[in-house]
Amino acid sequence: MRIITLRPPAFLASLTLLVAAGCTQLPKTVVVGTDADASEGCVVCVEPHAARIGAEVLARGGHAVDAAVATAFALAVTWPEAGNIGGGGFMLVRESSGDAAFVDYREMAPAAATPTMFLDAAGEVDAHHVRLGFRPVGVPGTVAGLWEAHQRYGRLPWSELVDPARRLAEDGIVVDVALAGSIGGAAEELALCPEAAAIFLDATGAALAEGARLVQLDLARTLGLIAQGGRGAFYEGPIAGRIADDAEKRGGVMTRSDLAAYRAVVREPLVGSYRGFSILCGPPPTSGGCVLLQALNILEGFDLAAMGASSADELHLLGEASRRAFLDRARWLGDPDFVTAPVDRLTDKAYAAELRASVDPRRATPSDRLAGDLEGTLPLEGESTTHFSVVDRDGNAVSNTYTLEESWGAKTVAAGTGVVMNNEMHDFNVTPGRSTRTGRVGTAPNTIAPGKRMLSSMCPAIVTRDEDLILVAGSPGGRTIPSTVLRVVTGVIDHGLSARAAVDLPRVHHGLYPDRLSVEGAIDPSTRADLAARGHELRAREAQGDAHVVGPGARVGALVGAADLRRAGAVGAVSVD
Repeated sequence: MRIITLRPPAFLASLTLLVAAGCTQLPKTVVVGTDADASEGCVVCVEPHAARIGAEVLARGGHAVDAAVATAFALAVTWPEAGNIGGGGFMLVRESSGDAAFVDYREMAPAAATPTMFLDAAGEVDAHHVRLGFRPVGVPGTVAGLWEAHQRYGRLPWSELVDPARRLAEDGIVVDVALAGSIGGAAEELALCPEAAAIFLDATGAALAEGARLVQLDLARTLGLIAQGGRGAFYEGPIAGRIADDAEKRGGVMTRSDLAAYRAVVREPLVGSYRGFSILCGPPPTSGGCVLLQALNILEGFDLAAMGASSADELHLLGEASRRAFLDRARWLGDPDFVTAPVDRLTDKAYAAELRASVDPRRATPSDRLAGDLEGTLPLEGESTTHFSVVDRDGNAVSNTYTLEESWGAKTVAAGTGVVMNNEMHDFNVTPGRSTRTGRVGTAPNTIAPGKRMLSSMCPAIVTRDEDLILVAGSPGGRTIPSTVLRVVTGVIDHGLSARAAVDLPRVHHGLYPDRLSVEGAIDPSTRADLAARGHELRAREAQGDAHVVGPGARVGALVGAADLRRAGAVGAVSVD
């Protein structure tokens, strides 16, 4: 195991000692690394403090959902570009009994939202207001979603799960190289919001540098109120008042009534199969599950194992399957409370066989030939989501993906709260009825409407076989998310790879429009040349996604946590002394 040297705050160090001293069975401790055995439970996420906090909860006997709640709140402090309480997401829960639920805490459009709210007088998208300030802020769902999951599954008191994050915000954390780079990349736009600038920039207006101390006192007070008051503290108390008042002052449309009306929704997960494995994933309003299952169904008719991992033959087919799944995404999917989508047909094996017949194993199919009258790119979707996977010692599992949309969301902090707000409204199709090959899709299922949840690509997934837990997976990456999860799943199932090897596989993505195949830099030049010869326009990128998974280890039947090292990552694992 590769161990990260992490100097925890005093309260974390003392908590570790209490775990060891107070355990009624064998003493337990927590180690933080990039790979770790999961037999006693683990949390895999983007940041080591949050991974440790979640694992400490598991060591105290917490359910996987308890650890997920603690990890999510901690990431709001330590990974503020995407960890959040001002955004939303999805939590997929599978208990060791096989029972499962999908907690939808996606953001919602405020009651005053309109289909054309981001268009200027000329009918063009207002590039500023669609991204920055309070206008693109959807009603946040994170606190409600975590609360709902805890009410259903939690074993430990809510306040004990929120308080570690509060202490981190109050005591401060040392800015590491990843956080310094993230703040630096957003500094110019963070400076537009005085509240954000006061927290994340120094006295000269420069981004906090590596080694600086990030203290978030307003956020600590907000977390303290949530710890004591639960869901109501955020949506109906003084926090809601501060958010709504600031929105009104800064041109937003979200009100106190919008916040008070928000509810997380528990939905039935989608269940599919692939080569004898059961695939559990999310239904709309995320498209990730439909895209994943449809792509897997198409690929099931090809022998990927014989082709070899990362061969041109395999990467070509991964792209072609995704291309077709994304076409149906654009045509059909949206908030199920507003749109009736043929999800059963889209994920049906017989329908996949029809699509498979249109795939040429040696030649890329132009998207225009498939799409017909549907033109254009899909909605711009930020890639700075974050994902974490949790398994407890009993085999209960959580796959959670949540987001602010773009990195740092709307680059706006609600006054007096410390809460970084999302800019999720631009995940809707903001040019209704108008699509172009170089613009945005304007198809009806994902246009803006009051109270509507915007379509997402997030794809939390859990794989089992004969009721045994095999894989807990997910990723950030906007439209590339289902492609990243697809890559990990096929790596494990088709190629028999360990969690670490599957996470490390080079990735590709095709999202229908733009008509190009995105390829990671790790793909060798000869394979790229082969893909180009098949008619793919290639787009090179350094890295795609950030998949933090629990999956197969080197020993048969063993599960391990494997953090993706493309961005940053850590496994907090419980061990028995």
